[in-house]
Amino acid sequence: MGERKYTTLELMACVAARLLEDKKAVFVGTGLPMIAASLAQRMHAPNLLIIFEAGGIGPQIPVLPISVGDSRTFYRAIAASSMHDVMSLSQKGYVDYGFLGAAQIDMYGNINTTVIGDWERPKVRLPGSGGANDVGSLCHRTIIIMRQDPRRFVPKVDFITTPGYLDGPGAREKAGLPAGSGPYRVITQLGVYGFDEKTKRMKLLSVHPGVTIEDIKKNSSFEIIIPDEVDTTEPPTEEELKILHEIDPVGMVLGRKK
Repeated sequence: MGERKYTTLELMACVAARLLEDKKAVFVGTGLPMIAASLAQRMHAPNLLIIFEAGGIGPQIPVLPISVGDSRTFYRAIAASSMHDVMSLSQKGYVDYGFLGAAQIDMYGNINTTVIGDWERPKVRLPGSGGANDVGSLCHRTIIIMRQDPRRFVPKVDFITTPGYLDGPGAREKAGLPAGSGPYRVITQLGVYGFDEKTKRMKLLSVHPGVTIEDIKKNSSFEIIIPDEVDTTEPPTEEELKILHEIDPVGMVLGRKK
């Protein structure tokens, strides 16, 4: 087996980018989601509408912004608007995809970014929701990018910051959330996951090159649905890698290219 010509972050960015379709709208946060959305726009989705929490709508990002409020998030945009307008677009059902990160996730895609441990006396107090609850509640499909290990893939999150499928089929709708919305994909350093249509439990879709099913099992504290046949993630192409480092030339997120 030859030497791998890409990093895990590069692979995750490419996987995320490939999920985004042309003529769709995506709510993007800082870091890897920005890179993934920009890569999709340059590779196969020129009409992808990128939306930033601070109000940039439809930009064509020249290089990676430092944050969602960076002036580059308004470059050649169709609107330099506000957080209120952006959240209103989501509430009206106009946003197809939303990117999220997580400190903890459970089998139903519920996300915790608030506390580790008891709410009153937590072991760790985390940054909280920001716009994550709005994104996870209102976008049609959410894509979660996070690191996978047994402390992060947990049977029950310590706090539901952002709802996934709550406790199973029909629970989102019962809570008043839009019908048909919810977690769509989870991308980690080990593989790509979806959610079973009937049970709404997390399901393995593909393992990254060099990763085994045993690696997947060892790095989760709940039972992931594993089909008899599981695909292997397609590695980044030379063109994808080239564009990734044009987007992030100083290696703010991806690291410097060797």
